Amino acid sequence: MPSFDIVSKTDVHEVDNALNSVTREIVQRFDFKGSKCSVERKENEITVLADDDLKLKQMHELLRVHLTRRKLDAGALEFKTPEKASGNTLRQTILIKQGIDKDLAKTLVKEIKNSKLKVQAAIQGDELRVTGKKIDDLQDTIALVKGLKIEQPLQYLNFRD
Repeated sequence: MPSFDIVSKTDVHEVDNALNSVTREIVQRFDFKGSKCSVERKENEITVLADDDLKLKQMHELLRVHLTRRKLDAGALEFKTPEKASGNTLRQTILIKQGIDKDLAKTLVKEIKNSKLKVQAAIQGDELRVTGKKIDDLQDTIALVKGLKIEQPLQYLNFRD
């Protein structure tokens, strides 16, 4: 029976490359001269340190630009609220979304069932498996999910006959 998986994965090595590019640009840019701005990653969490709110916004923009240059979706980032750090600086944590959480998976299953396509969707951990008898139905399901307004980037893998 034909099937495919809906997953949400972000390549962490490409994120590292984008962060290295952001760091190089911070060192070279004139408006960041003498500032204590920095970006670092641990696991699936990016920590941004900036002098003030303006520099924090500029670093967000740099991060988005360099991620898109690396063909990564900036929607994979979840920005937390900035907090005060030592020396009048701001610290913000940004989470890298990996996997489909339960709420989004339930929403996707509900939308697929409401579409009246002859497919079955099953939640398997942080993935979603869609099976059906016809490949055309599976392709219509992919088109349906792409048409939904979901901020998190989704990939469609393991398309099998």
